[in-house]
Amino acid sequence: MMFKTVATTPFDDQKPGTSGLRKKVPEFQQENYVENFIQSVFDSLEGFKGKTLVIGGDGRYYNREVVQIAAKMAAANGFGRVLIGKGGILSTPAASNVIRKYKAFGGLVLSASHNPGGPTEDFGIKYNIGNGGPAPEKITEAIFARSKTITQYAIADAPDIDIDTIGTQKIDGMEVEIIDPIADYAALMEELFDFEAIRALIKSGFTLRFDSMHAVTGPYGKEILEHRLGAPEGTCINFVPLEDFGGHHPDPNLVYAKDLYDLLMSADGPDFGAASDGDGDRNLIIGKGIFITPSDSLAMLAANAHLAPGYKAGLKGIARSMPTSGAADRVAEKLKIGMYETPTGWKFFGNLLDADMATICGEESSGTGSNHVREKDGLWAVLLWLNILAVRKVSVMQIAHEHWATYGRNYYSRHDYEGVDTAGANKLMDDLRARLPTLPGTSVQGLKITHADDFAYLDPVDKSVSKNQGIRVLFEGGSRVVFRLSGTGTSGATIRVYIERYEPDPKRHDLETQSALADLIHAAHDLADIKGHTGRAEPSVIT
Repeated sequence: MMFKTVATTPFDDQKPGTSGLRKKVPEFQQENYVENFIQSVFDSLEGFKGKTLVIGGDGRYYNREVVQIAAKMAAANGFGRVLIGKGGILSTPAASNVIRKYKAFGGLVLSASHNPGGPTEDFGIKYNIGNGGPAPEKITEAIFARSKTITQYAIADAPDIDIDTIGTQKIDGMEVEIIDPIADYAALMEELFDFEAIRALIKSGFTLRFDSMHAVTGPYGKEILEHRLGAPEGTCINFVPLEDFGGHHPDPNLVYAKDLYDLLMSADGPDFGAASDGDGDRNLIIGKGIFITPSDSLAMLAANAHLAPGYKAGLKGIARSMPTSGAADRVAEKLKIGMYETPTGWKFFGNLLDADMATICGEESSGTGSNHVREKDGLWAVLLWLNILAVRKVSVMQIAHEHWATYGRNYYSRHDYEGVDTAGANKLMDDLRARLPTLPGTSVQGLKITHADDFAYLDPVDKSVSKNQGIRVLFEGGSRVVFRLSGTGTSGATIRVYIERYEPDPKRHDLETQSALADLIHAAHDLADIKGHTGRAEPSVIT
């Protein structure tokens, strides 16, 4: 075995966030930075000798270099086999599927998700466990602890491998298999959805546009939507993955996918529009003349999932992150199935999915998925929508209006204050937290507060407790405001404010969202003194 042990010194900033370690590329390019973190991952695991590791990423800048480092370190640390997506590419849901399908020990997913890419932009590494999902907190905490004491790492003294040719190679006796990154995922989608019905829908003249934002789902969308489902060429746009995502921000929201939104709002726009993000786990759904919020999309998908073959037996339960609107709760209540409110982070859904307590999960940050993998899955959500549309033979707008008429409408918006001073952001949260006991019974902007807390979650499966997951202020009538610091950025702090109003009256289901939420938005500013703590009178992004 030709590997070397390299002496190193710890970095003090390798704490994984809600989905792995994310930093700017120049930080990852520091000598031994990547190696330290990967070695800390391996040192925190047991029982992987001779087992399979999956490696792949979203193709962003520095992806190819880290694939080589990871493969050589896997060989030196005793893995028996590594599976790598061709070109170092695997969407996050596809990586989860590969881990599960080939019963791998785990996987290294190289991505900073929806964050920008390029030489001075973002990169990320996260470890996924054998169920295909992100490592739970006990593992990420162990990784961080190890990263602070690490003194050496092991790496194969071997030349780079060819990651662009499908087939088998070796690194010091460890087998390396370069696999088609799309084939296994596309096969899974064919099992879950009625491709024949979707083909017939498209053949009937139904039009759609799928924007991959020059990110990882480009080849997946092209293969599935155009080649297998027969959508005309040009349906998939920005489908060539680029290391810098074409200089754009690969986050499928109404700010960064405004062109798609404008197209769907135009008189001659297509019937259905969708987009996905950097690593393929998020989605944006827009019907002709109507944007479907991620919270509503979760509820509408859950209410109609039985129309797709993979879910015809019905759902075991629905799970949503705490900041996600309560729209799905009303669906679960009607279906008489379990409803689980978890902290933000897909890892919390993994236990519920593994225990067969939930079938469909969703987050307000454009992530929806099901028990088919252990990650959120952007293209899956698009295909489930198409399957529902193919069976119901009505427009997206009609599905939305009928859903609201049945369940009521949860007006919902997220206001992000990005890149604010970290100290100011922390003080805002600390000051608000200190006032929680005194808020119930008081009023702000004419709205009476019924409950206020710092959300804590008791996992019903492993009984672990997660505290300080976001501050909730609930008002009479089912409205609420939630404050949370995001764990996905790489510079400064991001304060997320979630505003929600429940409206049961169908005559009030066509209001403009920000207008419907105006008094709650003012209440949020008053409650947290956002301007006083951050200097910001307006959010950076409204979704």
